[in-house]
Amino acid sequence: MIRRLLDSAAFYYLAALVLLLAVFFTQFEIEIPKRSQGTVLDIRKLASREDLNLIFVVIDTLRSDRLGSYGYARNTSPTLDRMAASGIRFENVESQSSWTKASMASMWTGMYPRSTRIDHFSDGIPEEAVLPAEILRDEGFATAGLYRNGWVSPNFGFSQGFDLYVSPKPRRRAAQIEAESNLNRQIRGNDLDATESAVEFMRNHQHDRFMLYLHLMDVHQYLYDAESSLFGTSYSDIYDNAIHWVDRNVESLLGEMEELGMADRTIVVVASDHGEAFREHGVEGHAKDLYREVQSVPLIIALPFWLDPGIEVETRVANVDIWPTILDLMGLPSLPGAEGQSLLPLIEAAAAGDESQAGELATRPVYSQLNKRWGQPLEEGALDLVAIVDEPYRFIRMEPSGMKALFNHESDAGERVNVAPTEAAKVEEMEQLLANFLAEAATPWENMPTVEIDAMRLGQLRALGYSLPQVRDPKRKGEREALEREAAAETAAPDDH
Repeated sequence: MIRRLLDSAAFYYLAALVLLLAVFFTQFEIEIPKRSQGTVLDIRKLASREDLNLIFVVIDTLRSDRLGSYGYARNTSPTLDRMAASGIRFENVESQSSWTKASMASMWTGMYPRSTRIDHFSDGIPEEAVLPAEILRDEGFATAGLYRNGWVSPNFGFSQGFDLYVSPKPRRRAAQIEAESNLNRQIRGNDLDATESAVEFMRNHQHDRFMLYLHLMDVHQYLYDAESSLFGTSYSDIYDNAIHWVDRNVESLLGEMEELGMADRTIVVVASDHGEAFREHGVEGHAKDLYREVQSVPLIIALPFWLDPGIEVETRVANVDIWPTILDLMGLPSLPGAEGQSLLPLIEAAAAGDESQAGELATRPVYSQLNKRWGQPLEEGALDLVAIVDEPYRFIRMEPSGMKALFNHESDAGERVNVAPTEAAKVEEMEQLLANFLAEAATPWENMPTVEIDAMRLGQLRALGYSLPQVRDPKRKGEREALEREAAAETAAPDDH
């Protein structure tokens, strides 16, 4: 039968036809939908779309002035710079605290710390609070959170509204990446674990509407691989290397988004909880003060289309504005109790070349706070720093000591010269603004939970580089110490799987 088929002229005509069709179709590529060019008018139209996804990336401990799009000379952030060039970049963004938990609580609720009342290591977000993930979930979005910082773990209330909220499992290659850093301040795994988990989520939900939150930690942990070992070996150089490594992770995420055909229906937001100090004011790290180096953070929004040119907003804004802006852009219900405001009018004014058109948004002050005793037992009391930025000034006050510092950005962008002794009238004006601000605190919930942190979680949090108290446990001292040793080993050991 096969021989008769091979001897048949019809068989060869059919084979020739198949070959011709194959050649014909190879002349055409299957086009994966990518972003087209858009305009400011298209930004307003986003609210009426019913196909939008959201990817929200928080790069922990990223100060804005270490990115090329914010004026840095080193090429630390080519991916983020491309996003900024074709999207929306906010030049001056104030974090609400230099400590992650307080900052992230303000970011997610849209409220300042004076209202969230989350300023201590045992504080948590109450169940009655409404977070953005709850709004998106109720609007039909699949919601996922991938976090690597223990301060935003579920026991502190940050998982509300997420269908999936997990810390990605570390993989074997972590040791290779961690070996590139000469700092011994590490949590298990690296940001590639989170990036690959995010890619898997996108593949599994490419036909759904989703909101994906990715909290990356390798800038905080000063981790990077050999390919990102570009800028030297000093403390500051290693930080830049880590930024480059995390930027490459963002590039992988965006590349997968394009391959899956999601680029024309996804908003990508990149933000940070706080910056990092390199002894500009005598200290290194963060969660210690409220100077510019730990408070100025990036905010970049990439739209489902590209803008030429991108929009640059110069006016000082705040992290409490992020979610009111995102929800407004997407035409979703607003965040209850938010003190931050949608920046959409400011974006449109910046595109028109006159940010003063945004009215109060263009002139309002922004605030930040830090309880310097956030890591000490509650009975030690608070040592509160509060800051106001009312351009061109930053004013910082500490209670109960009454210490005051005033900086004029027009003559002192680095905040090195305290002019409070010579500008009494401006100090008095700032004092009044702070008094009014603190008097307006209005926490919308009544019951604030106190979160008990066991030895394992304390060990994990200490691995972030923080000093925290020992677990107060009536059990035998030896048993408690064994638990803490186990926690430290679990945190520091390379993955065995």
